[in-house]
Amino acid sequence: MIEVLEPDITTLALDAIVNAANASLLGGGGVDGAIHRAAGPGLRAECATLGGCPTGEARITAGHALPARHVIHTVGPVWRGGAQGEPDVLAACYRNSLALARAHALRSIAFPAISCGAYGYPVPEACAVAVQALQTAGADFDRLILVALSADIARCYRSLLCG
Repeated sequence: MIEVLEPDITTLALDAIVNAANASLLGGGGVDGAIHRAAGPGLRAECATLGGCPTGEARITAGHALPARHVIHTVGPVWRGGAQGEPDVLAACYRNSLALARAHALRSIAFPAISCGAYGYPVPEACAVAVQALQTAGADFDRLILVALSADIARCYRSLLCG
């Protein structure tokens, strides 16, 4: 079952939270900055050893000072109108994050709305990609959470999940 929640993702005590990161993995704005601030300097130091992350791929680190045991970092696409493969790349972010979770035997994961902030991905389209990816993988996990930063995003997720 997929849950839709509206908390601060950095407060969730799960196996992993997903970070909508930039390619450097060294922190930034939005969710990425909030996760780095809450995790403390150890997260940045560990990320510095990873050599970045290409768009659509994912990397895993410890959670450091977060209540989550791990952070899965994925780099979403910048929206350029939708005809440059953005849906496929966004779907790869979810698939690759879930594959890392499986490989590390993680059973509870929370996802932000990847690419919906500074990267400008339209919320309805991004929510549809997220829901489809999580529904496909749902049986492999105990808890899959879509964390909504706004009531609009929460409504979008819920409308897709209910019907």
